[in-house]
Amino acid sequence: MSKPTTSAPSQRMLRVGEQVRVAITKVLQRGDVRDPILSNTLISVTEVRMSPDLQVATAYVTPLGVEDHAATIAALNKNARFIRGRVSPDLRQMRNIPELRFRDDTSFENYSKIDALLRSPEVARDLDQKDDEPDAGPETGPEGEGTV
Repeated sequence: MSKPTTSAPSQRMLRVGEQVRVAITKVLQRGDVRDPILSNTLISVTEVRMSPDLQVATAYVTPLGVEDHAATIAALNKNARFIRGRVSPDLRQMRNIPELRFRDDTSFENYSKIDALLRSPEVARDLDQKDDEPDAGPETGPEGEGTV
């Protein structure tokens, strides 16, 4: 069988990644992990990316209300094997339970930078100029019909 030519994840990788995300979220919500850093932190699991062979799951998380994300990510990675054991009942349909890796999700920071850029005066000025220009579309008659 030939390998896919794109680097986009397959439907199977996306489906399994979502199942792993839900399972990790349940474990973190129940408070199964007895770590002082994790017990006092609300953690949002935003995405789980699976490796093509479904052996490694990289979970992108955002600790809410915490300035230093590094300590929370380190605590999650330290407890990754324990969390893996706790998610295994929810993933029993899988042949192998994937190894869990946790990474800080920086997409919200990227979104806020883009939002700030779009709200900047320079961009707003350019957008206003574009709105002032007349449409170069076809001429229409009184009832919206094209003129000949």
